[in-house]
Amino acid sequence: MKMVDVKGRWAFLTGASRGLGYLTALFMAEQGCNLILHGRTVENTEKVLNEVKAKGVEAYAVCGELSDLDSVTKMMEEIDNLGVRVDIVLNNAGLQIAYRDNYVETPVSDFVESYKINTIAPILICYHFLPKMMEYGFGRIVNTTSGIALDPQQAGYSASKAALDKLSIDLGSKVEGSDVMINLTDPGWCRTDLGGQHAPNSPESAMPGIIVGAFLDDKKSGRIIRAQEFSDMTIEEAVKRAESEDNSPY
Repeated sequence: MKMVDVKGRWAFLTGASRGLGYLTALFMAEQGCNLILHGRTVENTEKVLNEVKAKGVEAYAVCGELSDLDSVTKMMEEIDNLGVRVDIVLNNAGLQIAYRDNYVETPVSDFVESYKINTIAPILICYHFLPKMMEYGFGRIVNTTSGIALDPQQAGYSASKAALDKLSIDLGSKVEGSDVMINLTDPGWCRTDLGGQHAPNSPESAMPGIIVGAFLDDKKSGRIIRAQEFSDMTIEEAVKRAESEDNSPY
């Protein structure tokens, strides 16, 4: 079985300072992947930055408020100025504003803020890196979605993730069959700051499923990879299973 060797490549990871992003950063570093780690502030990423460097990889920290689109643009410029080629983009960061029991009174602001962080920012990041990947002839983009369904109490969050699904699948259709791949991952409901402490799954249970899309080598895009289905697997086992499943939308 063939899979992508990420050793020496550069990955950009949003929301790297805690939760699933933190675990992803450590995992990628253990595979020898160099990292550009995003946090809302540079101070937030200091711990994970030091830990991945201790594993022997190169790493930089960048900051950006994903709800501020000017901040996202400036962050992309900062990454360009690092002078490294980004081969892997892991759009992990997300926002869940509130659980609205009285869902018919969900404020418009829930949708606006959710779309900024969960839809627009990751798609702008895709738009920035995708043309470069197509020029190089290689790239992996993994956008984090959600399996939430039939839950209008979380309308802003679930709608913004559904929009991300649609945009990711549509973008993926333009690179299908090439060595530039765009896929989605659903980590499941995990006990993180976003998921809350009543969630049934540990953050570790989402590994390696949430990052398997970075290692796939079958030139297929548009899939939603359910991370909980890959719990306790090695990355090699996860890649083999993911590539054996016929869940392409095209």
